[in-house]
Amino acid sequence: MRTLTNPREAADLPAVAADALERIRKTRPRVHCITNAVAQAFTANVMLAAGADPSMTIAVDEVADFVAGANALLVNLGTMNPERHEAVGIAVEEAREGGVPWVLDPVFVDRSAVRLAFARSLIDNGPRVIRLNAGEFTAFAGTPPDETACARFAGGQKLVVALTGTTDVVADSRRRAAIANGDAMMTRVTAMGCAGSALVTTCLAVESDPWRAAAAGLILIGIAGEVAAARAGGPGSLAYGILDALYTLDRATIMERARVS
Repeated sequence: MRTLTNPREAADLPAVAADALERIRKTRPRVHCITNAVAQAFTANVMLAAGADPSMTIAVDEVADFVAGANALLVNLGTMNPERHEAVGIAVEEAREGGVPWVLDPVFVDRSAVRLAFARSLIDNGPRVIRLNAGEFTAFAGTPPDETACARFAGGQKLVVALTGTTDVVADSRRRAAIANGDAMMTRVTAMGCAGSALVTTCLAVESDPWRAAAAGLILIGIAGEVAAARAGGPGSLAYGILDALYTLDRATIMERARVS
């Protein structure tokens, strides 16, 4: 099975990312995140720097209300416990019933059969995007993530695959884009992938096409990482620098730096 991407669609993605960032800053979308304990503060700060209004509660008696009032939902499985497990179930059911678009980040499903089974059950609730790495994709799909596998999995599950690595790949059943932005030092900062998922979710709050939203989010975090790395002395200053880079990111920088094919 081959993807059928029009080259013009991929070429338009830097402008899509710039437009999405402008809409985020203008409309300040509400994004609810059920994310892992390690990532919460950094994820919230990344979304605030981009212009969104994040919330992070996992309290089972109020999470449905937060999701119902949100423009998008992120579900990250990084640190699971009984309360988070229950909160995730409530949140995705509310998102499905209320038409709230949501993103699944199935962290470490390649290391836990229990977590993989839970993540697979969540797919039935219709995430628009799944953001994952190569090992996690292989656990889900039973095959490494080549172009055919990504398109087949995306089409079969009716979602967008946002596969992150040295080069990020965003694929649905007919479109594919490769994004070469980012810096190797980003792998030395915890929660960086979670932050990328949060930006994908934030873009999904303002962009109805999940393929374009996923690409926009990964372009934004990649460029912010590059800008921050050029000034950073190490991973600590890189993390703070990414917040500053997102806050000051403009259309000209996005159009100049985005490397999309």
